Amino acid sequence: MNIIASHTVPAIEHKIRLQEYAISIFPQVNSRSALKKAIAKKLVLLDGEKATTADWIHPGQKIELLENEIQRREIFKFTLEILYEDEYLAVVHKPSGIPTNGNYFRTLENALPYNLSVSNLEDALRYPVPVHRLDNPTAGIILVAKTRKVQQALHSSFENQSIHKTYYAVVHGQLQNALTQNASIDSKAATTILEPIDNFKIEDEVFSMVKAKPITGRTHQIRIHLSKMALPIVGDAIYGIEERYFQNKNLYLFSSGISFEHPITSEEMKFELKLPKRFRNLYRHKLS
Repeated sequence: MNIIASHTVPAIEHKIRLQEYAISIFPQVNSRSALKKAIAKKLVLLDGEKATTADWIHPGQKIELLENEIQRREIFKFTLEILYEDEYLAVVHKPSGIPTNGNYFRTLENALPYNLSVSNLEDALRYPVPVHRLDNPTAGIILVAKTRKVQQALHSSFENQSIHKTYYAVVHGQLQNALTQNASIDSKAATTILEPIDNFKIEDEVFSMVKAKPITGRTHQIRIHLSKMALPIVGDAIYGIEERYFQNKNLYLFSSGISFEHPITSEEMKFELKLPKRFRNLYRHKLS
């Protein structure tokens, strides 16, 4: 079988089992049950050997994910905004409320074959594959691989932090100054650069628009980091607070930009989306 993703374990704070550690390093495996199934099917290698759920992780080890047997995919006929497409990769806009992938029919991954053409290259993937994830309630840019070589190359680029993503969030409270948040998540190093953009006042409560640039890619990283700073994102049902003005609203987190080097042409690629209307509408409440 082909290796489709590889990860080298950095320094870690605490002893941790593979089944707990690996859940956030491969976007193709998006749940603990999916990871256990992959391990049971011998699709996970630890230093070149087939891994087990009993294995412990140590710094410097290499974890590799093998390609699963090809299965026929149900196509979700949902139209996506395509920002860019060539024979190797695509950049698409994921709407809020649709999972990136998982054991569901209505996912971005199942909609990709309806929106993108199959590559004509020899190592073409049967279906386009997202190489990272956005949370279900988070809208924004997703990078997609169309060939096996590019899939591996983009995973490596995420691994060495050469792909740069930009998010915008609306939070309760006020971020005073730009800073770097380094609080670990699940015993793994996690770094987010945060910058205040604007402040708003609604019904005597102050909110901030914050630009966030995650350096690492931990699950819910931006949401957790802002919550730890007592700046929970508006509409965050997991790490947030009870809403007054924003009751029954979606999460105010948006993946607005991405930049990377094209793995085949070496062209510098940069994409930026306009903020959603619900973000822009807040400027009627801007603090002067």
